[in-house]
Amino acid sequence: MNVEVQNPILTLLRSRGQEGVSGLYSCCSANEYVIRAALRRAKSSGTVALVEATANQVNQDGGYTGMTPAEFRRFLERLAQEEHFPSEKLLCGGDHLGPLTWQHLPEVEAMTHAEELIRAYVLAGFSKIHIDTSMRVADDDPNARLSDAVIARRGARLCRAAEDAFGQYRADHPRAPAPVYVIGSEVPIPGGARENESSVAVTAPEDSEATLNEFRRAFAAQGLEETWDRVVALVVQPGVEFADESVIPYDRPAARALMSTLKNHPGLVFEGHSTDYQPRQCLREMVEDGIAILKVGPALTFALREGLFALEQIERELYQVNDFPRSQFRAVLEQAMLEDQGQWAKYYHGTLPQRRYARAFSYSDRARYYLTNPKVHGAIRTLLSNLDSAGIPMALLSQYMPVQYARAHAGRLCPKAADLLIDRVGDCIDDYLYAIA
Repeated sequence: MNVEVQNPILTLLRSRGQEGVSGLYSCCSANEYVIRAALRRAKSSGTVALVEATANQVNQDGGYTGMTPAEFRRFLERLAQEEHFPSEKLLCGGDHLGPLTWQHLPEVEAMTHAEELIRAYVLAGFSKIHIDTSMRVADDDPNARLSDAVIARRGARLCRAAEDAFGQYRADHPRAPAPVYVIGSEVPIPGGARENESSVAVTAPEDSEATLNEFRRAFAAQGLEETWDRVVALVVQPGVEFADESVIPYDRPAARALMSTLKNHPGLVFEGHSTDYQPRQCLREMVEDGIAILKVGPALTFALREGLFALEQIERELYQVNDFPRSQFRAVLEQAMLEDQGQWAKYYHGTLPQRRYARAFSYSDRARYYLTNPKVHGAIRTLLSNLDSAGIPMALLSQYMPVQYARAHAGRLCPKAADLLIDRVGDCIDDYLYAIA
């Protein structure tokens, strides 16, 4: 296929080390405040904004956000327009596209749904596609490791569906860049581990080579030899993970052997999942070593939740001297999580007080699934409205959001509630911008 316009992600990754750019980070979130933070930080730093939707968030059935890929793309474009962010610098990706949400079905049915999913993303103009077929489906042996051959065969089938869909998309968008692909067989569980661990095994070099060989063969069997040039990254386990109460930091010496395999594959990088909560120096070392795409999601909504809790503390103080009904944000969030336990019960364990604590403060940040709950969303709106109506005293801002206070005091940040909240998420994004610079 003749590509008239090269995918900017391909251009960026193939020019690593030039023009001061070493990699890129991916904002894996569907939350409006988080995405606005990503757009604002990208605008101020002059970088692209790569936003990725996960298969369980956004799919042909709506996902837990209620949005299809086309609707999510329009949502991103609306936010970019409102933030005066250049449309050509907004990059859209699909994360964990495969049978993730249909694992309870046999392969024939699960893969049919997965093909429809990936077609929907490509036809909506998403240009970075993470193909993830690393999970078992209903008719796989639950006691046996899923082989690289099976994972690669299923992955190549989805890539074939994506390329066919892009042919349709290109007919109406002749200047559209062809999508780039991310593959892999050792893919960390979306959203972090379910159990706290003290260590996690780094992908063995020979395993990463075997995965690449199997995928290359599977792509050839589907007639995708030319498409292989647009496979930009392999997902590996570089030894980082997070869970309810634990974060495993990057250990550069432990990952050295794995990183050395990249010299055998010019133009290929590793994609790091579960990089949330890593110290910024660890993030930078990961990028320097070849993990040139850093995925982050829960850490961003964790920072958002911190900001909301801080703003509610300010609201509580102002309530003493202002006549407005309090938002009760934390209480409303807690009640929503108790009424629907499906998104956190498998992650949080222990006594009732321990689980209550986890619902509010866990690194797994399962609370993010409830921020679009109508009652929770309403409480957030009330909170922000109350603060803007009353005006946030600088002394209270200093007490509860000292970093934002310093910026507001210097005139670099508008002390409106939503702007403060978005900037709090930006504090987390700053670590990733430091890492990829």
